[in-house]
Amino acid sequence: MKLSEIKKHLASAETVSFKLTSGACVPPHFHVTEVGVVSKHFIDCGGTERFERVANFQLWDANDYDHLLKPQKLLSIIALSEKVLGMDDLEIEVEYQMETIGKYGLHFNGKDFILVPKQTACLASDRCGVPPAKQQKPLQALQTQAASCTPGGGCC
Repeated sequence: MKLSEIKKHLASAETVSFKLTSGACVPPHFHVTEVGVVSKHFIDCGGTERFERVANFQLWDANDYDHLLKPQKLLSIIALSEKVLGMDDLEIEVEYQMETIGKYGLHFNGKDFILVPKQTACLASDRCGVPPAKQQKPLQALQTQAASCTPGGGCC
């Protein structure tokens, strides 16, 4: 989700709530402790130079049970960040503390913002020897093919 999208959703929202894909909720008294721009300049395992920039939101459960972030307040935090940091309409990455700090993408289901776990991947699989994923076939398709095999038919 990009900054423009979260602002659109917040403009008509009554509350701000975040959930994990497991269905677990970020406690409603969470704080947004940071809104920033994270730039990453790196070389992948294939030797290709890459650049990445994201808008970063950090969520924190402070056990401050009287704190409830209103949509308008989050919009004002985003507006200030855009002004001071010169933020573009960047993709949002959310940091949230679980066992360790996790990084999440952000989706919206019409009511809640969903923290979608980010995954690592090889960006140069064509150059570093990672074999292509094997094609998955339903077992039923294999059984049908095996049932039609005859000696000398070339299917075995």
